[in-house]
Amino acid sequence: MARTSTPPPALAPDALRVIALGGLGEIGRNMTVFEHEGKLLIVDCGVLFPEEHQPGVDVILPDWSCIRDRLADVVAIVLTHGHEDHIGGVPYLLRERRDIPVIGSRLTLKFLAAKLAEHRIKPVLVEVREGEQLTRGPFDLEFLAVNHSIPDGLAIAIRTDAGLVLHTGDFKMDQFPLDKRITDLRGFARLGEEGVDLFLVDSTNADVPGFTTSERDLAPAIDEVFRTTPRRVIVSSFASHVHRIQQVLDAAAAHGRKVAFVGRSMVRNMGLAAELEYLKVPDGLVVDIKDANRLPAHQVTLVCTGSQGEPMAALSRMAAGEHEIVIVEGDTVLLASSLIPGNENAIYRVINGLTDLGANVVHKGNAKVHVSGHASAGELVYCYNLVQPTNVLPMHGEARHLRANAELAVKTGVDRDQVLVAANGHVIDLHEGRASVTGQVEIHNIYVDGQTVGGVTEDSLAQRRTLGEEGMITVVAIIDTDTGRLDDTPDFIAHGFEHDASTFLPVIPAIEKALAGAAERSTTDVAEFERLIGQQVQMWAQRTYRRRPVVIPVVIEA
Repeated sequence: MARTSTPPPALAPDALRVIALGGLGEIGRNMTVFEHEGKLLIVDCGVLFPEEHQPGVDVILPDWSCIRDRLADVVAIVLTHGHEDHIGGVPYLLRERRDIPVIGSRLTLKFLAAKLAEHRIKPVLVEVREGEQLTRGPFDLEFLAVNHSIPDGLAIAIRTDAGLVLHTGDFKMDQFPLDKRITDLRGFARLGEEGVDLFLVDSTNADVPGFTTSERDLAPAIDEVFRTTPRRVIVSSFASHVHRIQQVLDAAAAHGRKVAFVGRSMVRNMGLAAELEYLKVPDGLVVDIKDANRLPAHQVTLVCTGSQGEPMAALSRMAAGEHEIVIVEGDTVLLASSLIPGNENAIYRVINGLTDLGANVVHKGNAKVHVSGHASAGELVYCYNLVQPTNVLPMHGEARHLRANAELAVKTGVDRDQVLVAANGHVIDLHEGRASVTGQVEIHNIYVDGQTVGGVTEDSLAQRRTLGEEGMITVVAIIDTDTGRLDDTPDFIAHGFEHDASTFLPVIPAIEKALAGAAERSTTDVAEFERLIGQQVQMWAQRTYRRRPVVIPVVIEA
């Protein structure tokens, strides 16, 4: 996907520019750039996880090419919280300038530091807490507590000479959070009294009526799973979902089960959360997976990743019978995360695979075992009435979420013309109290494939899909390039559909005819002979099989 460019005008000296590089029209790769007085401030730099039509891709990064030649002007990266869709891109950005200060809360920076260590990057980290303020360049920053599905979430107030911006990050208004850290609505109201010129608001649940259920309300359903399961309880969650893992630990302890974490990211993150005491772990509760395997099944709880159907995650491999942990009749698998749009097919494939193996699969669709980490419509309306912003930019959501959020803002009295439903790449300028879209930078999907960043293109993905769906034919032909004649019968090597030694005989006369025609035109170019062979095989395959395989012709001169 690419968005074309409409260059914005030069930024007025007293204006603030906002460039959305990710998180608009999608759930993931959140990244917003603020520009004022020649300096840049980045809020979040996350990743987007690939869908089924993007085979072989690990993650998708924001496209920051529009600021690549201005990285020296970046005064800081500010992180709202520690989920991958907000911090996962930071290592790749810091590869390009390693000394950019990264500002965030304690847990967020701990999770990030562990990731950066894997990339062999020693970062400049600046730890902050809610209620603190600091200045970076022309940006005065204030941090406010918000609750989410991970501890230590922050909203960011950004003061400049152009006005006051409030960025909620991902948030909700749980009145009974597990860590007793509520969203700072008094701070939101205080900023509203000061005058919020631009309000950037989480949109993920804007089309869900009412208020998001409290985390504490899940306890009975989770307890029911532990109470009624005759064998192992296997819980799948995001590796950063500390609150949900806490509930699992509490239930396991109450029912006499030991807990083992499975998977590198889960072991790492829960170890860090426990070290910082965000995760309360009773003595002796957590054991190594090898020790868990020696225990009776009814005394075991396993916690792993893979709740989104990621093909290489532990749960997906269990469902496919490719993991050392073998699912058997009587096991219960608890999917303790939301269903991210675009992952539906992968998730249901995992659920069906686990069910076929005999597991009882408990998920959001059949039990109250998950609540969202995002504010629903009632909470968003409450915030709009509290803050009374002049301009609103809905953030973090697909198109339907952004538009639903915009309508909520309008219903609370925000001028419709000052509610901006933007897209990735849009440039928004705040000048003299009014925000407007003034241009658009070109945006591409930046794919990470193993150690390769940006090397995979839409064309190469299309070829991968073709290989997977249509198959591949390699044709090796020995040709007298002077006459265009085949020196011998071509060799055909096919993958992806049934064939035998006689399958390709009908296409040989068409190849011979095309080569003869080229020779009559005095063609002696090997590349042209290869093109003609590929063309004839493509046409034959489409007529015969109604498929368009990838054809790789190889011509050897006789």
